[in-house]
Amino acid sequence: MQSLITLICGSAVGFSLGLIGGGGSILAVPLLLYVVGMKSPHAAIGTSAFAVGVNALVNLAGHWRRGNVKWLCAGIFAAGGMLGAAAGSTLGKWVDGRKLLFLFALVMFAVGIAMLRPRAGGGDSDVRVSPAVGVRLAGIGSLTGAISGFFGIGGGFLIVPGLMLSSGMPILNAIGSSLLSVGVFGLTTAANYALSGLIVWRTAIEFIAGGAAGGMLGIAAASRFGGHRHTLRVVFAAVVFAVAAYMLFRTGRQILR
Repeated sequence: MQSLITLICGSAVGFSLGLIGGGGSILAVPLLLYVVGMKSPHAAIGTSAFAVGVNALVNLAGHWRRGNVKWLCAGIFAAGGMLGAAAGSTLGKWVDGRKLLFLFALVMFAVGIAMLRPRAGGGDSDVRVSPAVGVRLAGIGSLTGAISGFFGIGGGFLIVPGLMLSSGMPILNAIGSSLLSVGVFGLTTAANYALSGLIVWRTAIEFIAGGAAGGMLGIAAASRFGGHRHTLRVVFAAVVFAVAAYMLFRTGRQILR
């Protein structure tokens, strides 16, 4: 029964990612804790990071085939962020699990707000990597990686605007290119947590399998409901706000005891 629940939760995250193009991975940790029933916040973060990292690299292949990935920009951003993710995840393991979840809930509010903001579609699809652009990519990537590693999240809500800001690429290329960083940050964080025995491998594999199936359904639904994408993002943001409020209530009460 627990395996079935894990598959369903993974499918829900994958479906949301395929349908609205981001934000779904922020729900992986609360789903693993409050629905699947994992007891350790750190184990939930480590397991989520591995599942999100693998799913991101799988989805990267699809964007690669469509020509949406700017590999040089993506590589510099991911390389800079890998060190940040290693440092951030090390710091995250030192923080008390209840306090880490409280901070995680605050980040969820930030993700929900970011999802409600309109995204500009302009940019230079023929972006060139000058020394200045390379420095910006590595610098912003390092900061984003640290945040991603600390909270064990994909970080796409930061990576996409970070790539656009540092290189000037269009949003479609930023979305495709961001998946390399999401994968690298997630697997770097997961490796750090695995060294401390904080990944439940069976749960991670089941979550990945559910996410792959849900992602295909989400992509199919996106083509059908593409004209209502903004409405879907508003609904999903409302779900993120509700889950964040629940986490704040539970963790706040535990911290105050």
